[in-house]
Amino acid sequence: MNKYQNIFTPLTIKNMTIRNRIAMPPMGTNYGGAMGDFTEEHVQYYEKRAKGGTGLIIVENACVDFPMGSNGTTQIRLDHDRYMPNLFRLTERLHRQGACVAIQINHSGASAVPGRIEGNTPVSSSNIPSKTGGAIPRPLTVEEIYVIADKYADAARRAQMAGFDAVEIHGGHSYLLCQFLSPLYNKRTDEFGGSLENRVRFPKLVLEKVRAAVGPMFPISFRFSADEFMEGGNTLEDTLEMMEYLVDEIDILNVSAAVNDTLQYQIDANYLKDGWRSYMAKAFKEKFNKPVITSGNIRNPEVAEKILAEGHADLLAMGRGLIADPEWVNKVRSGREDELRKCISCNIACSGHRIGLNRPVRCTVNPSVIFGDTHKELKVNKATNVVVIGGGTAGLEAACTAAEVGCTTFLFEAKPYLGGLAREIAKLPAKDRINDFPDYLINRAKKLKNLYIFTNTTATIEAIENLKPDVVVNATGSNPLLPPITGLHNVVDKENEKVMSIFGFIKNIKEFEAMKLEGKKIGVIGGGAVGLDVVEYFANKGARVTIVERMPAVGNGLDFISKIDFLSMLKKKEVDVRVDTSLLEVKPNSFIINKDGVDEELEFDFGFVCLGMRAYSPLMNELEEKFASNGVEVVNIGDSVRARRIIEGVDEGRNITDTLKRIGRL
Repeated sequence: MNKYQNIFTPLTIKNMTIRNRIAMPPMGTNYGGAMGDFTEEHVQYYEKRAKGGTGLIIVENACVDFPMGSNGTTQIRLDHDRYMPNLFRLTERLHRQGACVAIQINHSGASAVPGRIEGNTPVSSSNIPSKTGGAIPRPLTVEEIYVIADKYADAARRAQMAGFDAVEIHGGHSYLLCQFLSPLYNKRTDEFGGSLENRVRFPKLVLEKVRAAVGPMFPISFRFSADEFMEGGNTLEDTLEMMEYLVDEIDILNVSAAVNDTLQYQIDANYLKDGWRSYMAKAFKEKFNKPVITSGNIRNPEVAEKILAEGHADLLAMGRGLIADPEWVNKVRSGREDELRKCISCNIACSGHRIGLNRPVRCTVNPSVIFGDTHKELKVNKATNVVVIGGGTAGLEAACTAAEVGCTTFLFEAKPYLGGLAREIAKLPAKDRINDFPDYLINRAKKLKNLYIFTNTTATIEAIENLKPDVVVNATGSNPLLPPITGLHNVVDKENEKVMSIFGFIKNIKEFEAMKLEGKKIGVIGGGAVGLDVVEYFANKGARVTIVERMPAVGNGLDFISKIDFLSMLKKKEVDVRVDTSLLEVKPNSFIINKDGVDEELEFDFGFVCLGMRAYSPLMNELEEKFASNGVEVVNIGDSVRARRIIEGVDEGRNITDTLKRIGRL
């Protein structure tokens, strides 16, 4: 018997029977066609998760009222019959893989971007933007409210006819129905605003019209923000009371959280524990005795099983987790947990791409989100030796991929352990989830008998030459950027000194953990991701922190979610933020900084210089001189090209297959 009995127990909800308790929640992808249709790649993306064993797939939110209700750059649509044929093809293919399929229908209201709605003014319950700095909407008229409710019903009917097993109505996350439910946005004085009974009137109308359209046995899910985590917003207690007015026509309660200005609790920040939201789902399950879905950084099967066993929820929504590993269910069912490629909740290429950059969804740890690990179907056409220098995430991905396509592969790592910079950053308490990725790569490498790894071994030209390589991959990573600033190199990372780089900080983190840091003065130079990690660590321990950034704002280059979270932390912890400010000199107990031509001495108990990383590639010139001229392909990847993020190095590591094709081996 599988040790995860609850995960693999089927669940019947009206006329839908789900094969297991894992659900893929609706997540925008930007895979849709320019006019809102399903593309073949989009179908394959969902099909991959169905093949991977997922029980219920809830397709991303479909627009019920175009353009006014649209959300996202290429959002799919259900506002016209023309979209039904491709949606039917989607449901056909997912059903063949044994999955149940629902679709979420939605109107974005004030969350619509004016530039995407043909220059119109967004609509809402009132004239309150759905996020700080957002467009000011106009209030809907009563007549418009009834028209939109009918459009929800029409979309639900189309979904049913297109072969979906259920429909989900989005009532949370600062979209239109949430803009009526939440006192943050709803300032109306008519029958659709004011009291709780009035604020639920529009969502209740939508539910009743959808039920009339789909009939009594077709499951309706309702997703909502159980706690908005905003002063003046709905709390868990408020939402439990609110649901008393709505629950009659709801078959599945999809218990989510947060609004646009607390997005880090909706698209969970990486420091939030596995299943952290399940207490909310439990409250609704106990009160209403209806099937509930919970979500929130659920990665580990042990945690998933416990949530179900303790009665907190009936279904577990794993969104980013299934982007990272579409085979999560199959791997857990067959006892291959060591092969799980767990999401590290970095939010860089999923929500960061979609929300912040209008790009299609990608993944830091999964370089082939749509098609999966199709490289394993390829094999080299002749014996090929590959040497990889560096055992960080880029080097490990390159080495594993090369070995998986049949190359005899050798990896040199100078340190006694693998994982590179990812291992170092994961030593920060808020970043320990990052460890899951090098763990996965190492487990993957151990199963490859044609991959030989040498730790504690510095690669030399002679050692590489002895292995007769056809391809040499340089992946030696990066080191902290420490410019020639007066005094910096005299003190940074030196014994008994108080000034450190990020590596010095990590090296001493156990000592900091043992210290009483409350009230200590901390100075941090650099407002990028690394500097903000250091600020967060000390601010959370009660230190008096000052951060200095040369640019006009901190957080440059961060993903959308992390930036919101860091800015919230800076405000909450009253961090002294100095922007447009340069570092002139480093002293043993102070920084000399300058803003607008005025020098200032910033004293500290501990100072940190976090100006980013720089490529470290000591062998590259020799490699090219020795091997490239002799017909050996030399490739430089990851941070040793230019200091960047894990995602770029992993993509370049997987692209070893392109190198092998280029030299005629694949």
